[in-house]
Amino acid sequence: MNWPPQGVSAVVDYWLQSNRVKPCLTADSTLAGRGASTRPMPHDLPAPLVATLATRGIEELYSHQDLAFRAARDALLPGGPRAVVVATPTASGKSLCFHLPVLTRLAEDPDAHALYIYPTKALARDQEAGLLSMMKDAGIQKGAIVYDGDTPGDARRSARDKSSILITNPDMIHAGILPHHTGFARILQNLRYVVVDELHAYRGVFGSHVGNVLRRLKRIANFHGSDPVFLSATATIANPKEHAARLFGLEEEQVRLVAESGAPTGSRRFFSYNPPVVNAELGIRASYMKQAVGLAADLVRA
Repeated sequence: MNWPPQGVSAVVDYWLQSNRVKPCLTADSTLAGRGASTRPMPHDLPAPLVATLATRGIEELYSHQDLAFRAARDALLPGGPRAVVVATPTASGKSLCFHLPVLTRLAEDPDAHALYIYPTKALARDQEAGLLSMMKDAGIQKGAIVYDGDTPGDARRSARDKSSILITNPDMIHAGILPHHTGFARILQNLRYVVVDELHAYRGVFGSHVGNVLRRLKRIANFHGSDPVFLSATATIANPKEHAARLFGLEEEQVRLVAESGAPTGSRRFFSYNPPVVNAELGIRASYMKQAVGLAADLVRA
């Protein structure tokens, strides 16, 4: 076979014929791909948002995006869920699951506000750009800004006085917002949604601290006359509903889970690789790290 192989399939064929790799492959299985499961755009999604999505090549929603949108809308009604958690694989379009209900509410209610919480500043800045772009294209004349330790003083004043969406992190809520909540009364008394992305990041001691911060946030929002709904997204974890309920201080019955992804997936092939024996007398095998580097190098060269 010509070296280097061209493409992943050619690399796999090479491995299956190679005296270096083939003896070490102990299992080989393939998961078939799956097509997209889609739904028509919800009737209550504002027309400018529908048009904006169309310019991005989105004519329909994945089934989990549709379910999340409807659950978030139901949550604003009496007896609706108090939290919605979306637990679908990476790159399945989870951001739209909370952007769409938030922007729909802002388009309907000029007084509505939302709070976006990310575990790191970098994630917050990254999401700010995408959110602002969508709002601009949809003609939603509402302010959205990152509010963290790097935000200049004049921008902080504008955020408190004019913005409809604050994008922040747990530390800033704890140290910069809740102790000075009277200065955020305009936002807190009309807080409709609290978006908590990367839910799986809030675990252990850090997760316990964040859980207490979110309970304080709920209590202070209630003091100002609002009862916000939590919208959250997480990578696939074993217990997303239980995790969300504990983090937000809710009963599991108050959490709506969306876990069945409608996004398409390609076929995936899995190999089990056992490094070769380098010392039969002692039963020592080659370093799995070095072996992994060698296999990865084959893929990079292809």
